[in-house]
Amino acid sequence: MIDLVEQGGALRGKQIGLIVSGSIASYKALELLRELTKLGATVQVAMTSGAQKFVTPLPFQTLSGRPVYTDLWSLTQESEIGHIEFADRCDLLVVAPATGNVIAKLANGIADDAATTVALACKAPLLVAPAMNVNMLEHPATQENLEKLRGRGITIVEPGIGELACGWVGGGRLAEISQIVHHCENILTPKDLLGTAVLITAGPTRERFDPVRFFTNGSTGKMGYELARLAALRGAVVTLISGPSSERAPEGVDLITVESALEMYDSALSQAETLFHTRGRTLILKASAVTDFTPESGAEVSKVKVDKTSPLTLRFTPTQDILHALCERRAKLGAKTVIVGFAAESATGDELIRIARDKLTRKGADGIIANTISEAMGTETNQVWILHREGGVTHLPTASKREIASGILNTVVSWESL
Repeated sequence: MIDLVEQGGALRGKQIGLIVSGSIASYKALELLRELTKLGATVQVAMTSGAQKFVTPLPFQTLSGRPVYTDLWSLTQESEIGHIEFADRCDLLVVAPATGNVIAKLANGIADDAATTVALACKAPLLVAPAMNVNMLEHPATQENLEKLRGRGITIVEPGIGELACGWVGGGRLAEISQIVHHCENILTPKDLLGTAVLITAGPTRERFDPVRFFTNGSTGKMGYELARLAALRGAVVTLISGPSSERAPEGVDLITVESALEMYDSALSQAETLFHTRGRTLILKASAVTDFTPESGAEVSKVKVDKTSPLTLRFTPTQDILHALCERRAKLGAKTVIVGFAAESATGDELIRIARDKLTRKGADGIIANTISEAMGTETNQVWILHREGGVTHLPTASKREIASGILNTVVSWESL
């Protein structure tokens, strides 16, 4: 067994500077700070004097575990030229929320306080998330300043549209925290899958026996969604075919929703056909938990709701084997697409590996990711064993599904066949 040490996501171990300026949305920066630290980043906060009118430095210090940089003229904070040390330490500098005033200073190189001095001294990538009144946002001066920043390659996370604190309705709301985090991850993620086309299936299927009832399983789709999200961050062109799931559609991913096993089968083979005729690097990850049986067609599948006072007898038939069909079609075409399946089993230990190895051989895939049902289905964490057709086994110990997804991609990318 091989332990994969480097499982963490793009933000783990990174140093991120967070500049908070004086907007009513300043309090949302606390949530951003919390999310960045949860993902393993070390965050150093700087606040403008305006920001401190809305939120004090104390909660930022509490959540970051680090003193908040507020005063360019502080003998303590500047005892070792603090603004330069702050700037040099950053892997990424984030300004959120960014007021029209701070955006103007960033665009024109003005450094007249602690926060803007850090920004001028910092050579790390810069991300700016504007938040202001819609009239201020749409003013030609603000738009010119934003264009200046874009022209320098600075990432602008576009503000949302909605009701503003001033009572106006329009653009200017701080972007959702999840969007800002996504852009942070995108900036700091190596693009080792750039140019790779990736097809992923995720989630359960529903097999109906009347218009309101169905058979399904406990899959949430989270594992497949995390794989899709991370593959897109790493530069891949990603198509995600998903059964019913409450997971949020990943940024930059083409999402196709299906319900039944037959719909997933048809969609997967249709999408795979394009990959099989693509000359570049292609990858299929079949992470969906397809319901293995469906009610037989005919009289057993009621067109109206079955009355519970009536006896109910159903006959089931196996659903089509998507992984086997994909591998069979690939072989017929002589395509080079790497295909990896999942095996969720009741077995554990050596028996789990034996079952997964047998499935790998029978299906004709390049790899199988084995996990136990109790650890994988409906949970936030997972533990997997990745089996390669040439005999290697990589063990990813229990971690969040985001980290497991990272480990899976790291392993598959390392295979010479991809």
